[in-house]
Amino acid sequence: MLKIKELETPCLVLNRSKVQRNITTIEQRLARLGASLRPHGKTAKCIDVIRMLAPQHQKRITVSTLKEAEYFFSHDITDILLAVGITPSKLPRLKNLIEQGAQLTIILDSIEQVVFVSQYAAQHDLNIKVLIEIDCDGERAGIPWDDDQLLAVGRALIAAPGVTPIGIMTHAGGSYHCKTPEQMIQMAEQERTAAVKSAQRLTDLGIHTEVISVGSTPTALFAENLEGITEVRAGVFMFNDLVMAGLGVCHFDDIALTVLTSVMGRHTAKQRLLVDAGWMALSRDRGTASQLVDYHYGAVADEHYNQIRCLSVNSTNQEHGIIECQSQQASQFRLLFVGTLLHVFPNHACATAAMHDRYYVTDDGVTISDVWHRVNGW
Repeated sequence: MLKIKELETPCLVLNRSKVQRNITTIEQRLARLGASLRPHGKTAKCIDVIRMLAPQHQKRITVSTLKEAEYFFSHDITDILLAVGITPSKLPRLKNLIEQGAQLTIILDSIEQVVFVSQYAAQHDLNIKVLIEIDCDGERAGIPWDDDQLLAVGRALIAAPGVTPIGIMTHAGGSYHCKTPEQMIQMAEQERTAAVKSAQRLTDLGIHTEVISVGSTPTALFAENLEGITEVRAGVFMFNDLVMAGLGVCHFDDIALTVLTSVMGRHTAKQRLLVDAGWMALSRDRGTASQLVDYHYGAVADEHYNQIRCLSVNSTNQEHGIIECQSQQASQFRLLFVGTLLHVFPNHACATAAMHDRYYVTDDGVTISDVWHRVNGW
């Protein structure tokens, strides 16, 4: 059996037991709150990971790209929510998926989108299901629940041929800025309240809001009340990362994904190591920069996953990672020779995984039990 120390670096290593533990944690929590999980495929982008979920959570999925939608549909998941605003260029591929049998739902937040989607749908004899995107925290896209634009878009959908409004969705991106558990709980409730109130406004307008969808990993794991919510979307919880650990969403030991890298150079005078994982392997995501602990481009651990706290990936070039060591820890630095294997824990699992085409799966941290391929691109 192939051992981790025999892998060519840089590469992704995925700890299956940690993934299963992370999945079980969120499934049990949502079950207690009476909410259904619509897993987000954007982090894993891999059917083997989705198949680790409970059977009832494998039947539908959230995606960020049509490439993901096509991939998961090819693996027999037909109920698909494309959770990024629609543009005209995507409609032909959307049509192909629907005609092949996909139960595809899109999101929009403007009358302009209603117009071009309706025109295309009517021209091609389609019926496209639509969720209106709600802005619950001022972070990204969507319509505030109390904005008159919500009713204007709702009326436009009612009058437009070829589209069927079925509810709303929102995403609490602001949860990534929370500093305390109390703030996270408050953000989860803010997300829920905006979703329920916007759905009620649309119901009063005559739209049957069968879907009231919320979601982010932080709010999913801190929510104390999901009354009125029909589904929760989350994805990064499967792997977790340093940002999630910094938010208190998980512990460091819950991070299931690492980049295996090799030391390829030493600068003793500067207490610096060069490794073969640059930004092409780690990404340029600096998500921990605003948190209490800034891991720069990733936390460093030895080949046995023991964190080496005096080391951090302080900078990256395309194929070079530069790890710096605190001078008072020179004794540890001297143990790291050219060829030494290190694990780098990622700031943002989605961004780091996107740089690779496969996971080397381990159950014991020593041997590789599977190789799981992932889909990339748009």
